[in-house]
Amino acid sequence: MTHALPPLPAQPATIPWPTEEWPEGPAPEGTDTKRLKTLLDKAFGAKETELYGETHATLIVQGGRIVAERYGEGFDADTTCPSWSKGKSITQALTGILVGDGKLDIHAPADVPEWQAGNDPRKPITLDLLLRMSSGLAFREDYVDGEQSDVIEMLWGKGKDDVAHFAASLPLAHAPGSYWSYASGTTNIVARTLARAIDAYGPDFEAFMNERLFAPIGIKSAKPKFDEAGTFIGSSFCYMIPRDFARFGLLYLRDGVWDGTRILPEGWVDYARTATFQQPDNEGPYGAHWWLGIAGEGSFSANGYEGQYTALVPDKDLVIVRHGKTPLHLKDNTKNYVGELAACFPAIK
Repeated sequence: MTHALPPLPAQPATIPWPTEEWPEGPAPEGTDTKRLKTLLDKAFGAKETELYGETHATLIVQGGRIVAERYGEGFDADTTCPSWSKGKSITQALTGILVGDGKLDIHAPADVPEWQAGNDPRKPITLDLLLRMSSGLAFREDYVDGEQSDVIEMLWGKGKDDVAHFAASLPLAHAPGSYWSYASGTTNIVARTLARAIDAYGPDFEAFMNERLFAPIGIKSAKPKFDEAGTFIGSSFCYMIPRDFARFGLLYLRDGVWDGTRILPEGWVDYARTATFQQPDNEGPYGAHWWLGIAGEGSFSANGYEGQYTALVPDKDLVIVRHGKTPLHLKDNTKNYVGELAACFPAIK
């Protein structure tokens, strides 16, 4: 059974786009401001580490303007924060741009050299299956020290110089499209496929990122990281200030359009937030390199290791950015914190 996606809100005509500066204002009428303050105080209070680990930044945008913003000790609006897996959603945006250019077909077999020989069973894997974490590739996504982990080996071990090759060399564990499994390696395969589509690596690919995605929406702080092969490590590494992560979130909340210019192709945001088939007992519903439902029904979010979140709530015209350093055993507390922040705000009329 499929569910209709909630409509994405338009930028209010009376509020300027935050290409240069973010407009600021009070929370809308009907906001539970007392509860909002309590949640912010709790996250940044003396006992915060018992609940969330470290909270470095919380920023809330409603109606296209900042209505709440707070930073931890030693952090401010100009502090660059890690994306961790929020980089996956940035990679999804870059994929959309090249789809719009006609350079990629997400439903065709992906351009992955390691899979092209003979009757390789991985050859049918498409970009769509990669973006939906349904490729069937074997990949152990584990950040616990001492455990076998493909993601640690890829980012810091023998795979670090060519992250896409490392991930693409792994065998199938399931038939493509039959099994959902969150895997950072798939994103780096996608990132290299983008580079191959435009023959741009390292600084040239970063120039593409800036020209086509970041600069048009006013992002100036982005610092993507590349491996020795020149592939953007889209699974994990694109650093930005919180206000720029909020700009990226607003682009998706505005259906890929920014100040009258379409950045992402029509329908690409809906593709990102359309649920993927999953077997039971997964961490939560997933779309195409975006998580679903963290901040209420119809919400979608870019989530990163240690509690990095950019959550979008269409019916409330809301963007919530949270950065910090949360240990794994407190992960659910931080996810609940984002949801509780969203619950403070009324639906737009």
